[in-house]
Amino acid sequence: MSEPEEDFATLFEASVKQRRFTRGQTIEGTIVALGREVGLVDVGGKGEAEIDIDELKDADGDIEVSIGDRIQAVVVSTSGGIVLSRKGLRNAASQRELENAFNAGITVEGKVEKVLKGGYEVRVGRERAFCPFSQIDSSRTEDPTVHEGRVYAFRIIEYRDGGKNIVVSRRALLGAEQRASAASVRKSIVPDAVLTGRVVSVRDFGAFVDLGGGIQGLLHVSEMGWSRVASPGEIVAAGDQITVKVLRVDETTEKISLGLKQLLDDPWTTVSSTYEVGQVRTGRVTRVADFGAFVELEPGIEALAHASTFPPTGRKGDWVKSAPVGTTAAFEILSIDLAQKRIGVALVEEGTSRAAEASSPQGTRAPGALIPGAIVTGKVERHEPFGVFVFLSPGRTGLLPFAETGVDRDADMRKAFPIGSEVEVVVLEVDPSGRRIRLSKKAVAEQRERAELRDYAARPDSAPAVSLSSLADKLRGALNGHD
Repeated sequence: MSEPEEDFATLFEASVKQRRFTRGQTIEGTIVALGREVGLVDVGGKGEAEIDIDELKDADGDIEVSIGDRIQAVVVSTSGGIVLSRKGLRNAASQRELENAFNAGITVEGKVEKVLKGGYEVRVGRERAFCPFSQIDSSRTEDPTVHEGRVYAFRIIEYRDGGKNIVVSRRALLGAEQRASAASVRKSIVPDAVLTGRVVSVRDFGAFVDLGGGIQGLLHVSEMGWSRVASPGEIVAAGDQITVKVLRVDETTEKISLGLKQLLDDPWTTVSSTYEVGQVRTGRVTRVADFGAFVELEPGIEALAHASTFPPTGRKGDWVKSAPVGTTAAFEILSIDLAQKRIGVALVEEGTSRAAEASSPQGTRAPGALIPGAIVTGKVERHEPFGVFVFLSPGRTGLLPFAETGVDRDADMRKAFPIGSEVEVVVLEVDPSGRRIRLSKKAVAEQRERAELRDYAARPDSAPAVSLSSLADKLRGALNGHD
């Protein structure tokens, strides 16, 4: 082949190679020149490709390549020459650069300026673009303002009227990233794994957390803290980066349950050494149900004051007046179940010495068990065919059998012992557990008489009376002396 023919073949091959380049294509070339505004890259073919000199600078603004270095870049334009981008159009400023980015499908960097009707105004270089609400994130954003002022990577999805109407999407990029990473992320989501995620949305029942790759888990409000959380918004907000623990993964539904409190110390670990049955502690009523009042003894430690522990009044549900939500008072600990994490308490009457002692750091011990023979005062709790139940103190209810009431068999027990009325009784029997207590009303008078006799006998001036037999002997002796 002659030299002219060889030159023609070389030029033809170069022109073919140049025509093969397409927008968005990643190619490799050699730096052949560095100017003030652009660099030239030999990509094979007749001419060189251009690349903005800023694309070749590091974070400090220094050129990080030299002539002869090989680089990889993306073709952003083939019209009138090949234009390359190595970093994506992060600092795109001109209409030409934005149009090239749109045609090549490469990313641009933009700052979310403000919320508009239906979306956001995004500043890309010197140009203004619009991002619809649906395109700002991969999931619904509860509070649109959380994106204001943030800088994101966008893809231009519409470029019309010579750049007067530019529409960008961040969701398109996130979707591609999520699909690429979803498989690897899901492998890491297993029970007991501790992961970092981003709060996507906050609802009344909890918060949804993006764990990566578009995979979301639910952080239920009950798993946010050891203390009762009234509103999830008190703990997390949309956009927050938080660390959570994977509690459960349902392979069938692909639902993921997350926990936050599991990464904090459980206050129940110290209950066995801090609380005892019989102590009186200060607590705050946090909520009320039909069956009782929930009482917070300390953050994360909640007890239940059952409705049955409140003195009867004769009116259904009237006990609620004694413990409205927000009430801070003294409560006696009746039971502790560490396995079920339950504590039973009872309200201590305000103004008593026991209530005042509840301010002690370790609380106080409850009074001793009831003693048979003691006279006590209680309130009528309910009637049964076999007798009357009498409320003596929180957790202590005794039975006053019909035979011990002191009233006739034909008498109306409900009138004789109205519910909520006070009744004085004698403790007849108490089983070792203190649960079964037998009482007597008619024994009160007998008990008092015996007590009065004991008191009288113990008086110093209560000398024993002279017996009749002694008097008779003295009289007989006196008569014999006169004979």
